Amino acid sequence: MRSRNSDDDGPDVPVPPWRKARKQPQPRLQLSRELIVETGLRILDSEGLDALSMRRVAQELGTGPASLYAHVAAKEELLELIYDRVLGEVVLPEYDPARWQPLLRRCALEMHRVILAHADVARAALAGVPTGPNAMRVAEYMFGLLIDAGMSPRDASLAFDRIVLYVCADAFEGSLHFSRMKAVGASSLEEFFHTYVSHIEEYFGSLPPERYPHLSEHAKALVEDDGETRFRYGLDLIFDGLAARMPR
Repeated sequence: MRSRNSDDDGPDVPVPPWRKARKQPQPRLQLSRELIVETGLRILDSEGLDALSMRRVAQELGTGPASLYAHVAAKEELLELIYDRVLGEVVLPEYDPARWQPLLRRCALEMHRVILAHADVARAALAGVPTGPNAMRVAEYMFGLLIDAGMSPRDASLAFDRIVLYVCADAFEGSLHFSRMKAVGASSLEEFFHTYVSHIEEYFGSLPPERYPHLSEHAKALVEDDGETRFRYGLDLIFDGLAARMPR
């Protein structure tokens, strides 16, 4: 038989004002690999790759690092998963080996755009060989396009490797400017880069012309093109070389 003083007898009564109300515990998120990867990508985008760690992701999710290891083996695997998640944003054009050159160029530009949009995630690509499903989707498209256009598997392999390396390395260089921008407290990447380029032009222009006649005279030409123009110029050089090697 329950006592008349039992807590479940009668309606709830308010908490006396001299007592502190107990905080209701926040419901814990259901951990999953997808949630961990999305959280890691959010940290990377806002704070950079150096800020990313299993402990930092766990802190963001309100749990301990040990909880993450049931879903992700280590930080290295997390980086691979994040990079593959980013490659999932790459939109591939329709497959047509007869138009291999413009299609491969579009694919490289799209990869570059997507990777640049995520801070210094390019560092994760340069650290190893991506093997996730999205990486395989892009690789199959690019590698297969070259083979079906008539290139030997060996040449196609080397060409594919150099294109991806060029895309990631250029994006990585761009991410270094992102880190420097944060270090000097610039309000935007455009503001930082304008100042940076102005200093370079000033420096080259001040070189002794008797020792460096071309560098000092053409200082403006050395810096006037932006990163996107330089990247596209490099792609043109690569594809001109590939076209020369493609069997006719």
